[in-house]
Amino acid sequence: MPLFFRKKKPSEDSQKRLEYQLCLSKEAGADDTLDISSCELSEVSSSVFSICKVLQKKVLILHNNELRSLLPKGCDICTLATLKVLDLHDNRLTSLPEDIGKLVTLQILNVEKNLLKALPDSIGDLKLLQTLNLKGNCLSALPSTVGSLSSLRTLDFSDNSIVQIPKELAYIRTLESLTLDAAVMSYPPASVCTEGTESIQRFLCAELGEEYCPPSQYLLPVLENDSNSSKQSSDCFDGLEEMWQNKFSNYEKRKEQKQQEKLAFERHLEMKQREHTHLLLMNNSRKENILNSVRQEQERLEQGVTQQQKAQETERIQILEKIRKAEDSISNRISNMLMDNNRQAKTAEFVQAMEEDRIRMEQLTAITHEEASSLRQREVAAAMQRMLSDSCFMNLLQEASDCRRRNLVSEACRSMENMDRKFEKVLSLQVLDKSKAITQILQEEEMQKAAFQALQLQKDAVHGYIRNQIKLIEAELMQLTKLEIKRRSLDTENLQQEFLVEQRTALGDLLQQLLKQRDQREVELRQILVELELKSESNQQNYWMIQYQRLLDAKPLSLRMQEAGVEKELVNLMCKMSAQHYLPIFAHHRVTTEALRHMTSSDLKKLGINEIGIQKALLNWAQNHHPEGACKVVPQDDAPEFFPTTPPPSSPLFFSNTLTIQNPSPPLTPGTPVTPSAPSPVEGPGRSECVVCMETGSQIIFLPCGHVCCCQVCSNALQNCPLCRSTISQRIHLFYS
Repeated sequence: MPLFFRKKKPSEDSQKRLEYQLCLSKEAGADDTLDISSCELSEVSSSVFSICKVLQKKVLILHNNELRSLLPKGCDICTLATLKVLDLHDNRLTSLPEDIGKLVTLQILNVEKNLLKALPDSIGDLKLLQTLNLKGNCLSALPSTVGSLSSLRTLDFSDNSIVQIPKELAYIRTLESLTLDAAVMSYPPASVCTEGTESIQRFLCAELGEEYCPPSQYLLPVLENDSNSSKQSSDCFDGLEEMWQNKFSNYEKRKEQKQQEKLAFERHLEMKQREHTHLLLMNNSRKENILNSVRQEQERLEQGVTQQQKAQETERIQILEKIRKAEDSISNRISNMLMDNNRQAKTAEFVQAMEEDRIRMEQLTAITHEEASSLRQREVAAAMQRMLSDSCFMNLLQEASDCRRRNLVSEACRSMENMDRKFEKVLSLQVLDKSKAITQILQEEEMQKAAFQALQLQKDAVHGYIRNQIKLIEAELMQLTKLEIKRRSLDTENLQQEFLVEQRTALGDLLQQLLKQRDQREVELRQILVELELKSESNQQNYWMIQYQRLLDAKPLSLRMQEAGVEKELVNLMCKMSAQHYLPIFAHHRVTTEALRHMTSSDLKKLGINEIGIQKALLNWAQNHHPEGACKVVPQDDAPEFFPTTPPPSSPLFFSNTLTIQNPSPPLTPGTPVTPSAPSPVEGPGRSECVVCMETGSQIIFLPCGHVCCCQVCSNALQNCPLCRSTISQRIHLFYS
């Protein structure tokens, strides 16, 4: 239900009728009736009350309007004290004024078809009221003061909710007509009410113990008194003739005075109308000024909007130009990546053969008694415990993360609390049982084997290189997806759409080949582990712990390259930049610090070092290593000032089920890294939003299309890619570091 009602404006015809009736009532010689019915009034104006008070109106007709209240604010009902007839039927009145009893001269009151819910108690003060029409309202009872209406002759309260009549109604001796709903009455009974007014009055008098007197007998003495008084007045007419003449002359004077007052009132009203007209003219002029100012402001705003649109169009053109440049740079990087992959395939067999020779030599090496005696059981056990605890910790974090994603909508807060308690419990158990775990690792061969397997996977250079290449390709696919979404949001023309699809397809194929190579490498490492287990002696104690210690103490490839002639400081620099896979190239070409001081980025690119960041880092280090003897280096090509290094190998989680089963890829080697791409110039680095829910970051790569555009929850219900509508054959889950 609305809190505020807007007032309905009367129609033009109703307004004209109201003005006509008000003017007619003010004319000289007008009767005592003021009729403003059917004028669509929502409230009675104060001028009506003023006219009734000044002109002593006897009849006020207000029926067929929209009145909700009889008295407006600031008006008193005493201004209607001269009324004898008040007609209010067909309105929306919900109540009558509480002091309606002050209308002592009122004889007829008609409130038929309103919304009255109760009558005020002061209605009993209307001693001269002869007709009261309450038909068609919402009354549920009559007040007991109705019995004080001593002159009432007609009472109608049908079509209401009244089922009982007050007993005090029997005191109205002049009541001739009583209209009610006899069928629904409970007091008096319906049988009594159907017999008529006389039967009802007799019943009420019997209830009060009063004697019933018909209205005709009650009115006879009144009529006789009136006749006697007329006879007496006729007898004394001759004696009072002079007095009546004086009274008549006084009446003429008062009438003339009233006429002058009426003319003065009309002059005052005419002056008010002139003032009103003047105010209307002033208001119209003010409105015109406001309209002119609004028009000028609107023109100014339109000019500002036009300028803003031009600026937005210029900015849009600049963004499109940036997108085209980004597409060109991405296409160049992808073409270089594919060319490097073709070149690196030739050296893959050589590196693979070297790795096989190293494994074969380790298998043929016997475990001597000195090695067993010098076994640092406590230290090795602690290292194995850290490795297993890290693996367990990462598995717990991964499971907790998956659980949070699945229950994010329904049980986010509760699941976070439960997982925190479980996590704290696991940590406390790990701290309390650390000493027990070390002793148990010394006794349990399976845990030693698992620790050796995890360390072997972490130390394996080929597996770590493949993981780094997979991360770089995933980043490239994410940048391509961001670029496509940005182009679509800007409504650009699909000039290079086919070229982007070819690039994304090539990256997807390369990703599948890398995944296949990673799986093959893991299978090979498992086979090596099985062979070691078969060759181990049945009575050999702490076999896996000894293998773990040997793997920790094994001389890495970087140290062997250093022994071949690479400087120690250069080796340390390459290790800091995670570029150990380039050490064989430095050893093969016998590159020293002095040689680096005279080289340029193009010379390093010819050697096979394609990363611009590593090139600049090597050249800057060579210049600053011996500042006094450094030569001026040839200016380098324009390149971004950052060092795109490959991330360190992550924890060995290939046994967990967090990643989806992926497809294979062509062989890549640690000596042939893929150049990491720079961030997109459109959006910069970071996670893009899911195109389905628009809340979570993109976490899933769809194959074979290669789009990165959905989170894990939304991707489970999809069969086709939401960007290109191609069928999804595989899903790869991305994990952000």
